[in-house]
This record gives sequence, structure tokens and C-alpha cells, in this order.
Amino acid sequence: MKALKSLFLLAAFFLILPSGYSQQANPNAPQMTFNTTVHNFGNIKIGGNGTCEFPFRNDGKEPLILIKVQSSCGCTIPEYPKRPILPAQSDVIKVKYDTQRQGPFSKTITIITNAMSSPIVLKISGTVVPLPILPEK
Repeated sequence: MKALKSLFLLAAFFLILPSGYSQQANPNAPQMTFNTTVHNFGNIKIGGNGTCEFPFRNDGKEPLILIKVQSSCGCTIPEYPKRPILPAQSDVIKVKYDTQRQGPFSKTITIITNAMSSPIVLKISGTVVPLPILPEK
């Protein structure tokens, strides 16, 4: 019984301990700021241009590092800067969707950074439509 009481007190201690510890936010941390995180292509013809850009800026006081940029599937390819983005500098994440796949699409690109707002999710959507059939002459 005494061992059970000790075990209970030890468990309670470890459950209460984290609530007393709060991580302080770094006031100098990088801040990845986008004008928009959503792009709707609307209707795109099959084989058409499925490329868009998401400009961003580091509004923090420390360099912004993009650790990982990953799309929700292999039909969407992100291209992003591999170098640190210094404070007040801007850059762009380019996204290319494979327009050989006909029909509606909705994809996400997840960005992991050293910013406090990480992760950030970008979204693209649209519909790939077939080329019109031209009448024979």
C-alpha cells in the first residue's frame, strides 16, 4: 500500500511539473509572412501552366530557415530557397501542379521553419479540363 501511495505521488508530481514550466516566446524569432496562402487556378486546360508562386517575407529579427517543404502528393512539386532568408528580405515558394491529370484538385504544401508560426500550410486548387475537340474541316 505504501508503494502504491509513493507511485501515485510520483505520477502526480510529473503531471503537475510541466504546467508550472512555460516556454517563453523569442521576441526576435523569424516571422514568415505571406500576402496569401491560397491559390485557385480555376479551370486549366490539360497540359496547361500549373505553376504559381507564393511570395513571402521574413518580418522577424533573426534569419528564417525553411527546414522542410513538402506537398501532399507527388503531382505537386514545391521549389523553395535553401539559404537562410535574412530579416526584412523576401523570397518566393514556387509550386507546380501536374496538369496532365484531368479533373478537380485540391492540394496542400506544408512548410516547416524555425519561425514561431511553423508549420504553415499553402493550398492550391482548380480543375484540369480537357482540350476542346475541334471540328474537322
